[in-house]
Amino acid sequence: MTGRPQSPGPGPAIAGSPSAPAAGNETTTTDVPDILAPRGGAGRRLDTFTPHGYVKGRSVAWQVAWFAVSHLLFQAWWLPARLRPPLLRAFGARIGRGVHIRNGVRIHWPWKLTVGDHVWIGEGAWLLNLELITVANHVCLSQDSVLCTGSHDRDSPAFGFDNAPISVGEGAWVALRAVVLRGVDVPSGATVPAGRVVASARDCDR
Repeated sequence: MTGRPQSPGPGPAIAGSPSAPAAGNETTTTDVPDILAPRGGAGRRLDTFTPHGYVKGRSVAWQVAWFAVSHLLFQAWWLPARLRPPLLRAFGARIGRGVHIRNGVRIHWPWKLTVGDHVWIGEGAWLLNLELITVANHVCLSQDSVLCTGSHDRDSPAFGFDNAPISVGEGAWVALRAVVLRGVDVPSGATVPAGRVVASARDCDR
């Protein structure tokens, strides 16, 4: 899952690169890189994490059944594309007419998925729908694209969940290996260019 986008720090240094030491100063092995320094005076304590606020929406039996069907059948290259929508419907997804889903597509929880009519979902696409993903009519989700509704609160020492739903408007195109992050509403007719990471609707091309 992904964290919230961070603003670049001040100064000309490239984010994630150490600045050159001033003359006469030497970097020692005890220096802590900025990326490892605690934020807000509190260090991260992953041992205190809890899934508070995240509701999976089905029993453990349903989750195990979907895990088995997804890996053994739904994602298989040999399964005809016309059979994937009925499988999703059997697990609670709302799937429209004329939907084409290719092999290798990963759906985290079908019961948190709504797809309109005449939607294309390409090979290797990943819909990480800890929360609801809604895809409108005539949308194309290209190969290896990612829609990720999950995230974490980076300012929380316990690194708690910070999830939010995603919607993709009618006629939109999420291109090859593009990533749509939690809480984004992709506008109707918009394009998310190949390889782009979208954290808000403003990041889409129209």
